[in-house]
Amino acid sequence: MSDLPKTMKALRYEKPLVHAVVEVPLPKLRDNDVLIKVAACGVCGTDLHIHEGEFIAQFPLIPGHEVVGSVAAIGKDVKEFAIGDRVVADNSELCGECFYCRRGKPLLCEHFNAHGVTMDGAFAEYCAYPAGKVFKITHLSPVDATLLEPASCAAHGLDKIRPEIGSSVLMFGAGPTGLVLAQLLRNNGGCHVVLAANAGSKMALAKSLDCADEYIELDRKNPEAQFQKLKDDNKYGFDIVVEATGSAKILEDAINYVRRGGKLVVYGVYNNSARVTWPPSKIFGDEITILGSFSETYMFPAAIAYLDGANPKVKVGGIVNKTFKLEQWEECLESMRNKSAIKAAIVFE
Repeated sequence: MSDLPKTMKALRYEKPLVHAVVEVPLPKLRDNDVLIKVAACGVCGTDLHIHEGEFIAQFPLIPGHEVVGSVAAIGKDVKEFAIGDRVVADNSELCGECFYCRRGKPLLCEHFNAHGVTMDGAFAEYCAYPAGKVFKITHLSPVDATLLEPASCAAHGLDKIRPEIGSSVLMFGAGPTGLVLAQLLRNNGGCHVVLAANAGSKMALAKSLDCADEYIELDRKNPEAQFQKLKDDNKYGFDIVVEATGSAKILEDAINYVRRGGKLVVYGVYNNSARVTWPPSKIFGDEITILGSFSETYMFPAAIAYLDGANPKVKVGGIVNKTFKLEQWEECLESMRNKSAIKAAIVFE
């Protein structure tokens, strides 16, 4: 690492809401680590929650958990990577020893850590990850490759849902991970996918990516009549209903679209204070399965297989429609709040 700089520029939070672009030392490499020179890092809704001090964030913190870059240095035990390799990284670090890890459920690790959430991440010029969590990429541009981490979460969601062949699917919301999950469902058992979301740029993008078989463009001010028509037109409901908006109000109503014996997927990121009320008798009598899908572990190979080919089976071009430099972080946050950004990314090249 002698030819690398001693310090780097990074976005650092001292506590919720309090942040600055500062000079910090380069990450120290463990023997099995890969140092990544960051080309781009995606910004997602979780980063807004982290900004507010929600989710599972721990401070002080360099956020950023959707990293794309190139290998700048390797620890002495790393064998599979060379300087200059184009890579992405799984942000999770797991203990491997707790109750859940020993039962083969690493996502539920009692000591779950994530770069950009509970430990320093990639809103910085360099970041370090264990070699086992780093993956080579070939075709995707740095900006589009920021979708690989969200796509890994979507692949985990698909794994949890396990749709039967011929399933009917209703998805509320057209955010980035929802658009990827909709495509995965169409490729894996979803014979008819209905996407219901507010009219606007996200819905236009969903159509251009061919994410669904049917689109319900909701009136932002008064969608109630459309919700009722959706119920009337699908009197038996849907095998799978995915709530991907992060709205507790929509989640609470989503159960009313689930077919008897069907599945309701809690897929959005909600405020910690959000609550819903469902009648237990309906869940009991209709044998409804309610699933949560939180993050991912070991799903990067699947995401890369679907997205990073010469003819990708899942398309993500255009999902990132805003890019910013590190110094434009407040502007980036505002684009997420006012929803002018379908998805944003911080770029370094």
